[in-house]
Amino acid sequence: MNTIRSVTIDLDGTLLDTVPDLAAAANAMLREMGRPEYPVETIAGFIGRGIPKLVARCLPDLDEAAVEQAQVIFRHHYAIENGRRSTLFPGVLEGLQAFRAAGLPLAVITNKAAAFTEPLLVATQLGIWFNFAVSGDSLPHKKPHPAQLLHACERMGTLPAENLHIGDSHHDAVAARAAGCPVFIVPYGYNEGEDVQGIDCDAIVTSLAEAARRIASTNSRKTA
Repeated sequence: MNTIRSVTIDLDGTLLDTVPDLAAAANAMLREMGRPEYPVETIAGFIGRGIPKLVARCLPDLDEAAVEQAQVIFRHHYAIENGRRSTLFPGVLEGLQAFRAAGLPLAVITNKAAAFTEPLLVATQLGIWFNFAVSGDSLPHKKPHPAQLLHACERMGTLPAENLHIGDSHHDAVAARAAGCPVFIVPYGYNEGEDVQGIDCDAIVTSLAEAARRIASTNSRKTA
């Protein structure tokens, strides 16, 4: 890899375990609709492609129009639950501290709507580490399209080849490859059951802390 001068990081499943919040909102939606609730573990398997897909998977017998109506109910409850139970994954804080110490600008890249992204970053106190966030509705396109990453690189003043993207899914890898960014994948996130070993990436790292160590090593070799 080239010397890394900036880092972009996925939110749900990479920085934060947001399953408890999403499950609470989904079950509140189901209760309001007079439907049986799902175990948290079941709802975790529904996560990976945004709210529309999550709601559709919770309500597989409904047509598209009814699912769209249910999304309104879900979004109402998620606005209440968002950030209440989410927790940092192990190694996240250490990784962010190391990136900051190295002087690397940081940005969040997420397909989550901005209305939920910003409150979540505030509630979990993650926002202080990042220069900005690019949400799923910030631009006309979202991951796996490269637009969000290219936009972030432009704002941070770095070339895509100098920006490391870290995510948990195939969409993260595809977006990074299309943008020309190196990409690391974490194995613990929301990838709809897909084996991360099959994802085209530059490395699979156990945590952001490991990612920071790898980048520090790469950058030191490049400047030696």
